[in-house]
Amino acid sequence: MIRKLKNQQLTVGSWITIGHPNVVEIMGTAGFEWLCIDMEHTSIDLTMAQMLISTIQANNMKAFVRVSKNEEVIIKKVMDAGADGVIVPMVKSKEDAKKAVDYVKYPPQGKRGVGLYRAQNYGLGFESYKKWVEEEAIIIAQIEHIDAVENIDEILQVEGIDGTIVGPYDLSGSMGFPGEFEREDVKLALEKVKNACKKHNKPLGFHVISSDAEKLDEKIKEGYTFLAFSLDFFFLGDKAREEMVKIEGTR
Repeated sequence: MIRKLKNQQLTVGSWITIGHPNVVEIMGTAGFEWLCIDMEHTSIDLTMAQMLISTIQANNMKAFVRVSKNEEVIIKKVMDAGADGVIVPMVKSKEDAKKAVDYVKYPPQGKRGVGLYRAQNYGLGFESYKKWVEEEAIIIAQIEHIDAVENIDEILQVEGIDGTIVGPYDLSGSMGFPGEFEREDVKLALEKVKNACKKHNKPLGFHVISSDAEKLDEKIKEGYTFLAFSLDFFFLGDKAREEMVKIEGTR
C-alpha cells in the first residue's frame, strides 16, 4: 500500500461509520483495497475500532482509522490496536503535520511511546513491528480547512506525511459555504491543493461522498489517486431508496 501511495497509483477505499463487523464483511465483497473507520463523527469507540480493524484485515484490506483529533493518546491507541495507518483530521499547519508523525512513529523518527499490544503481536513481534512502523505505517493529513490550503506546501514537506485527503464538507464550511463545492473560490482552493501535491510528488486524495461511481470517475480523471468512495450508510440507503422509488412508481 505504501508503495502505491509513493508511486501515485490509484487506490480506492471506503468509509465505515456503522460499528458492526458484518458491515465490514459486506463492504469487503466489493473489492475495496482499504476501509477507514471513522472515530471522529460516529459513536465507534476504541473497543469497537479494534474489532473492526481485525475484521478489515481478515478480509484482505488495509485498515485505516480517521481518529477523533490530532492527539497523542488516540493515535497511539489505534496504532497499538493494529491499524495500518491513520487519517488525521484538521491538519492546518506544518506543526500539526509534525505532531501526527510524532504520534505514529517511534524515536528517532517520532515520539510515540512504546507499549506491547495487538500490533506488536502481544509482545512477541516488537522488532518486526518497529521496522514496519518505520517503513510501512501510513499517515494521511486531512485537508479540510482553508488554513490547511494556505499552508499546504509546508504540510507536504513534513517527512512522514504520506499523502493528503480533502474533506470537502469541512473545507467548504471553513470558507463559510458548507457543502457548496461548485463555488469558484472553493474550486480554486482545491486546485491549490492539487497543484501542491503534484509539485511535491504526493498522492492526491479526496473523499467522494456520493455513492455514484460517475462522481468517483470524475476525480480519477482529475488525477486523484487516493480515493475514499462514499460510506457504508450511503451505499445502503441510496440503493434502498432507489429501488423503493421504482416500486412506488408501479403502484
